[in-house]
Amino acid sequence: MSSARAALLESMFMPAHFDQDSGAVAAQQLLAAQELFALRRQQIPLLARRAQDAGIDAIRRFEDLVPLLFPHTAYKSYPQRYVDEGQWQRLSTWLDGLSVADVRAVDVCDVQSIDEWVERLWAAGHEVMATSGTSGKCSFLNRTLRDREMQRRNLAQVMGGFVGLAPNADRAVFQLFPSGGPNNGVQSARLNAELWARPGDAHFLGAPLKISEVSFAAAVRKRMADGTATPDDIAALQTRGERTAVEARAALKTMIGQILDRRHEPMFLAGPWAQHWSILQAARERGIADGDFHPQTLVAAGGGTKGIALPEDYEAQIARFYGAVKRPKNYGMTEMLLLFPRCEHQRYHQPAGVISLVLDDSGDAMQPRSGQVSGRFGFVDLSLDGRWGGVISGDRVTMDFSDRCPCGRSGPTMLEPITRHAPPGADDHIGCAGTIDAYLRGPEPG
Repeated sequence: MSSARAALLESMFMPAHFDQDSGAVAAQQLLAAQELFALRRQQIPLLARRAQDAGIDAIRRFEDLVPLLFPHTAYKSYPQRYVDEGQWQRLSTWLDGLSVADVRAVDVCDVQSIDEWVERLWAAGHEVMATSGTSGKCSFLNRTLRDREMQRRNLAQVMGGFVGLAPNADRAVFQLFPSGGPNNGVQSARLNAELWARPGDAHFLGAPLKISEVSFAAAVRKRMADGTATPDDIAALQTRGERTAVEARAALKTMIGQILDRRHEPMFLAGPWAQHWSILQAARERGIADGDFHPQTLVAAGGGTKGIALPEDYEAQIARFYGAVKRPKNYGMTEMLLLFPRCEHQRYHQPAGVISLVLDDSGDAMQPRSGQVSGRFGFVDLSLDGRWGGVISGDRVTMDFSDRCPCGRSGPTMLEPITRHAPPGADDHIGCAGTIDAYLRGPEPG
């Protein structure tokens, strides 16, 4: 790792990380970005092509990074038939175009499913993360073992840092997530368990996540929405859903009982809002009063409300239920390794290893980096080892580039609310996406 980049990333783990002079950090970020760009353009042909087309030969200002950002949709730009027809080597070749290390060298000749393809890559050191949205098509993002260690260090800092706690592997951990799988949320849960749980006292909800199951459900729901789903599709989805729901309800009921029984000891408890609501409901059935949890318990919540009927004030009710516990909250996404921790003024603080770029709707131009600006969130995560960390996200944000937050910490902050750039079901158009897709796919074989 280059000296400027290494020094910048190491500064994130110093006690005064969020007290550094923001101007000095920005200058360091530009130096680190130039060093990383010079390296990655030699390793990732797509980045070199983008730089050539845009006439970028060096990073001298933040604006130079904008044409080099990959749209988040680039990570699912492979032809769907590669998965449907089991063309695993072609899928590997596609992923190789977005990766630093050689993915094509991994033998996938005898692979039978998308889950096996991912497992084979993991066994070779490519910790591919997969996501599946409403399109029913998975995104695949390559990571390395070094990325895993960086994420572990970052989680150790941000999960307790802004609430006055540090991981010491000395408490019960209840993760309302699957026990494994190539998913960023699942892997974060596993890393947090390593950091906070005493030996033998980490608990997960359910079996490992399978990408084939997630993508199948998303694909059928998409076909149902556009009227192309067959009766067999709908029946298969219903059968799988009923089986999974029965198993999930049983597992959740067992875990909730354990959580409530141990509520007077410090715990680490994390999961989607819907599961936290289930814990609250079970507590009320047992006559447990609000605020009856140990004050050193860490409670992390977020997401998981889509399609779930919750009251408008569910967050407030859940907050009253847990009482005076520690509530860390962070902003992040699969495309970004590092997290933005939220302070007591409800602002998310940019780590020094991330360059925040607020863009116009098309993603082609950068808004001024001064005061409060709103727009599409682009970024360069300088910590990533397995791929280029420049991405145009699907989020619409407001960034405050003032030198200091009302909490007293320095540096850029992200304000609430954070919304999606495109509403559910709408086309998430990004100006350079079509060009990127063409680069990645290349000429189709005859």
